[in-house]
Parts: sequence; C-alpha cells; structure tokens
Amino acid sequence: MRLLLVEDDDHVAAALSAVLARHGFQVVHARNGEEALQALLPADKEPFGVVLLDLGLPDQDGYEVCGKIRKRSAIPVIMVTARADVRSRIHGLNLGADDYVVKPYDTGELLARIHAVARRGSSGEDTGQTPLAALRIGPVHIELPTRRVSVDGNEVQLTRKEFDLLALLAQRPGVVFRREQIISEVWRTSWEGTGRTLEVHVASLRSKLRLPALIETVRGVGYRLVPPSA
Repeated sequence: MRLLLVEDDDHVAAALSAVLARHGFQVVHARNGEEALQALLPADKEPFGVVLLDLGLPDQDGYEVCGKIRKRSAIPVIMVTARADVRSRIHGLNLGADDYVVKPYDTGELLARIHAVARRGSSGEDTGQTPLAALRIGPVHIELPTRRVSVDGNEVQLTRKEFDLLALLAQRPGVVFRREQIISEVWRTSWEGTGRTLEVHVASLRSKLRLPALIETVRGVGYRLVPPSA
C-alpha cells in the first residue's frame, strides 16, 4: 500500500519510512503542505491508501492541509501531533481526519491505526448497517441512505465515523453498546487503543448535536443513546 508521509523533519521521516517499509508500505515523503497536495494530484499512479499528516508544517497549518485534502479526496488521514487536548482532536476530526495520534507514540500503535483506517477506506461507506430509510430520535433525524443528520430541521455536518457511530447507537435506542462492539462495528478493528478515538468521537457528536445527554456513558461498559424526554 502506498502511504503519503507529510513530515518536515527529515530525520524523523527517514526513521519512520524505514519502519513502514519493513511492514510493506511504499512511502512517499512530503516535507510540507504544498508538496503533500501536489503528491495527491497525479492520476496515473496507484492511489495512496493513507495520509500520515504531521500538523507542525513550515508552510501551512496542518489543519488547513487536512481540510484541503478532504475537499479533493476521501483518502483516510491520520493526524500526528504533540497537541494532546481533546479540543484539538475534535477540531481535526471536524475537518475530516479519520484518526489522531499524539506524540510520542508507540510504533505498534501507529501501525495498528494505519491498518484500521486503511480497512475503512477500502470498504467505502459500507458499515454493515441495516439499509433503513431514516431514523428519528426526538429532534434528531438521521437519513441513512444519504448520510444526512439534522436537529430540529437544521442539518449538522458529521464526519463519516461520527455518522457511523450515531447511526449504530440510534438503531437501538436505550441499548448499551460495549466499547469493544462499537470499535468492531464502526472501526472494523479489535485493537484496544482505538478506545481513545471512540471517546473523542463521542465528545464531538455531543458538541455538534448540542444534545450532551443524548449519548450516555455507561461507566466500565460503553455507551447508549437515550431519547430526549418529551
């Protein structure tokens, strides 16, 4: 699989490229945002399976680069940064990133995340959901075929994983979904480290829908969708 590594530090890029190559990846290195965007242009080459995007770039803000990538391609993007706060992660996910890795990271963790988002990318929009027409939970209206969500008639822009997570919970209101089950069905992986990504997606959904009580955390188990009281 071809992987686009966007990293301005040549030493870091060389070391990481060597590790990725040993695991079967064909790495293309871009040193800044403009090189990354140019690398995505050629149509006569095998498409990239994943973009590994460092946010600390010399020419453009990494978030801006992510937004530009998402406007022109559905390629999975993993952000790499030293910013560990949840708000930064949510901002990245809102721009279309598929995952978020915080430095310093374990190489095994990074490889697991790459494989997880690559599997999602190769499977397209298929999440194994039952092809229902729509779901309504209180003021929340979910159109499964078109992947559109609205609250009180106002459309809410969700990332693909946010939509998949909401749709999963909404199809069985009140039922507690185990964290492992959600990760398996939405992220198509059993790797435990994805749990932190799940927490970020839940926080982002609560914020975007402006219904913090809609998704309830069941401590030690998982999450469930709680229909608003009439």
